[in-house]
Amino acid sequence: MNNIIIECTQLSKSYKDGDINYDILRNISFQLKKGDIAGIIGESGSGKTTFLHVLSSLDSPTSGRVSFNGKSFDSMTSNEISQFRNKKLGFIYQFHHLMLDFSVLENVAMPLLINNKNIKKSKEIAYNMLQKVKLENKIKKYPSEISGGERQRVAIARAFVNKPDLIIADEPTGNLDKYHIDVILNLICEFNVKFNTSFIIVTHDYNVIKKIPFLFHMKNGKLFNHEN
Repeated sequence: MNNIIIECTQLSKSYKDGDINYDILRNISFQLKKGDIAGIIGESGSGKTTFLHVLSSLDSPTSGRVSFNGKSFDSMTSNEISQFRNKKLGFIYQFHHLMLDFSVLENVAMPLLINNKNIKKSKEIAYNMLQKVKLENKIKKYPSEISGGERQRVAIARAFVNKPDLIIADEPTGNLDKYHIDVILNLICEFNVKFNTSFIIVTHDYNVIKKIPFLFHMKNGKLFNHEN
């Protein structure tokens, strides 16, 4: 049985500015098995975030292809891609991207509500997830009323709430102290073991790096196995 959850083949991405061509990603081939955790390190501007965007179908490659559970994005309709992002993927960004007009509880429940889950049940599941990130006492607060680190933990709870098959994270612990980094790492390990959730994590945080079994290094738009 093929247990590759996400795969890209000869992936390239370039932008043109006048007569100048900028190669952001260069002929990357990569695959991640169900339940694996992969980390990506590299200098700013090396192409890490663009790579995540293409893997998650938020951006299209110039050439090459991306497949999820054996199905190429090229063969999916726009509706299928939307369903894929809503149900199969969880996103954690360096900045929280919370909806400022909604409470903490409503922000975390939103992915469930988008998938037409019952409102009462959605809020119950969201509350349970907020307990895991130690924010159950903030459920009625709005993003503007909590700290930056707390907003990041809300965003992490939102990414986990739908129990997605794959979580893509761009500097997920960038705004957290050591205690809360450990909370998030424990949550990643819990979901990885309990739900066989896969992770792709871009990070500069040594506390995260030392926990990642498969580490890659991106340099000048190319992806390499990291050598310690």
